[in-house]
Amino acid sequence: MFTSENNLRLSQNRIHIMNNIIQEEIAHIKGRPEKLIIFLHGYIDSAPALERKLAPFLDKLDNYAIHLPQAPLICEIHENKRQWYSMHHFDPEDMRKVVPTFAECEAIYDKMAMGLNQAASYLNFYIDQCLSEYGLEDKDLFLCGFSQGAMLALYTSLMREKMAGCVSFSGIMAGRSYLMRHHLSTPNTLLIHGDADNLVRFEALDFTKNMLSEMGAAVETKVIPGGMHQITPEGLEYAADFIERNSFHKKS
Repeated sequence: MFTSENNLRLSQNRIHIMNNIIQEEIAHIKGRPEKLIIFLHGYIDSAPALERKLAPFLDKLDNYAIHLPQAPLICEIHENKRQWYSMHHFDPEDMRKVVPTFAECEAIYDKMAMGLNQAASYLNFYIDQCLSEYGLEDKDLFLCGFSQGAMLALYTSLMREKMAGCVSFSGIMAGRSYLMRHHLSTPNTLLIHGDADNLVRFEALDFTKNMLSEMGAAVETKVIPGGMHQITPEGLEYAADFIERNSFHKKS
C-alpha cells in the first residue's frame, strides 16, 4: 500500500552512504504511483526551498510519486546551499553572465560536460533506485529541473533510455558538443523560460530547442512574459499539463 509522504528523509535504507551519493530527498506520493517525477533544484539552492515553490504542481497530479532529491555537494559559494556540480570550476569569474554575445556565453556552458557527466552518474544511481522502489521503468519517468537542475535534467534525459519526458525551467543545453555526439535518446521535452531572465539568457530557449530538434526530439516551449530567473505558477501549470499529456496511465 502506498502512502503520502511530505518530509526530508535520509535515504540510507536504499542508497549506500558514500561521497557524491544522494542521501536526502523530499518525497510526495499521491495515490498509487504509476509514474515517477524527479524534480531537481538549482545552483545555490536546496530541496526544501524548491518544495516551497511547487505547491500548485504537487496538488495537481494524482497517482504520481514526486521526488525532490537534495544535491550531495555543498555549494561552493554558500555553505547552507547545494550544487549539482561546480560552476566555478568551468567559469571561475562568472563570465557567462556578462560576456557580450550569446555565442560566447554558450561556449562556456559547452565546457561543462565533465561536471554534468559526474553529476549524472550519481543522479542515475538515484533514479534507478527510485524506479525499482515503485516497480517502474524509464518510460514511466519524468525528469524536471530548474536552472542548474534543468541543465542536469536535460543532460541526463538524453543519456538514458527514452523516458516519458523532460521539463526544463530556466535552463540551457550545457555540454552541447558532447551531447550532439553521444546522446542515447530524445525524450519529449518542454522548455519554460522567462523573457526577462537575468541569469540564464532568454536566447537559451531557442538555442536549446534547436539543438534538441536537430537530435530528433519533440520539443515544446513556453515563454513567461516578464519572467525572471524563477519558477512561476504559470510555468508549473504548463509543466503539469505537459506531464499529463505525455502520461499513459494504467486502467484500473
